[in-house]
Amino acid sequence: MQLDGKRIAFLATDGVEEAEYVEPREAVEKAGARAELISIKAGAIQSMDHTEKSKTYEVDRTVADADPADYHALVLPGGVQNPDKLRMDEDAVRFVKAFADAGKPIGVICHGPWTLVEADVVRGRTLTSYPSLRTDLVNAGARWVDEEVHVDGNLISSRNPGDIPAFTKTLVERFAAGPS
Repeated sequence: MQLDGKRIAFLATDGVEEAEYVEPREAVEKAGARAELISIKAGAIQSMDHTEKSKTYEVDRTVADADPADYHALVLPGGVQNPDKLRMDEDAVRFVKAFADAGKPIGVICHGPWTLVEADVVRGRTLTSYPSLRTDLVNAGARWVDEEVHVDGNLISSRNPGDIPAFTKTLVERFAAGPS
């Protein structure tokens, strides 16, 4: 399969948009990858279905104990609370920055780019996101586009849960290709 032998980190915490975590994870696992849920806390995280609480998911490893070198790619799901909490955690920001600095593929959807902004890795890059992040991305030096999925080097970005089919297809293709 396309992703056999690859380890994919999913960085998320309480407030993650369930579909943006579950569907990309299922797609990379179906393609043969080993996915791990990395979080800022141990135990379980609470996912959301828009504004309603949904399921909880067990964390595989805390970000403080995770080494970016152990993973081939990173996925940053959205949800409003999730990236807002991640960008306030120094270990999470450092983890994301390490992937960007190494040129490893990073998939990001919806409000997920907030963590990329905090890691200062969007300057000069082109991304899409949930429309409310446009000003944040532009102020951080990025060019914002309104597209279902946009690829800029190692960054694969999408706008919202409606884009998940195109997002997951592109994730698998880009993750198979490796660092850019």
